[in-house]
Order: sequence, then C-alpha cells, then structure tokens
Amino acid sequence: MRSERRIRRLVVDGATTGEAVAYLWSVRHRHSTGGPCREVLALTRDGVTTRLVFQGGEGRLVPDGFLPSGAVALGKGAALNLHEPGVVRAFVDEAARRGLLTGSAELDGWDLFPAVAARRAAGG
Repeated sequence: MRSERRIRRLVVDGATTGEAVAYLWSVRHRHSTGGPCREVLALTRDGVTTRLVFQGGEGRLVPDGFLPSGAVALGKGAALNLHEPGVVRAFVDEAARRGLLTGSAELDGWDLFPAVAARRAAGG
C-alpha cells in the first residue's frame, strides 16, 4: 500500500541553465482551531522550502471527509490532485515563472490554481 504522506522527488529540466533541478515534495492536511482545513504542498530545493497553502473556504474545497487526500477544487469548476506528479510539476513551473521559488515562503496556492488548472486542462 502506498503512503500518501511520503516525501517524493521531482526532477525538472533547467530551461535556462540546461541543468536538471530536483525538488522534494509532500502533501499534508492541516487543521487549525476554529478555522478551515488546509491542504499544504511543500516544495524543497537545496534545503529551502516553499509551501503552497490551499485553505478551505467559500467556493474553495479541500479534503474535509468528502474529498480524497490531496484534492483541491474551486466549487463545481476545476479540481486538481496534489498527489499527482504532473500537477506538482505544473505548480513548480508556474511558481518559478512568477519568481516565487527564490526563498523560504508560505504562499497562497489558490493564486496559482487557475493557471495550473488551465495548463492541465490543455494537456500540460
């Protein structure tokens, strides 16, 4: 049986440097007292971690007993599975394109979600 909590490795070709870049990534579900649940995609490269946080709320769905682990969705619209390497790669590419992977940070994953969902729907 596969563990959904394990740390996985993603190797990305370096378009500008010509060198491959390796990320370690994992998905976790977080609870807060009195607040909505969050799904967190952690991306680590060279000891620097960037966390993409998907906080549940109106029209923003995260696993809550009805959705499976790693699922994030905008209402009845687009849905992504954060356990799929292709989805993680799309988030890495979009965050890198926006210059967001330069240091340790906690970012709102929903800001990247529309671009990633569009890319995945187009087959990327």
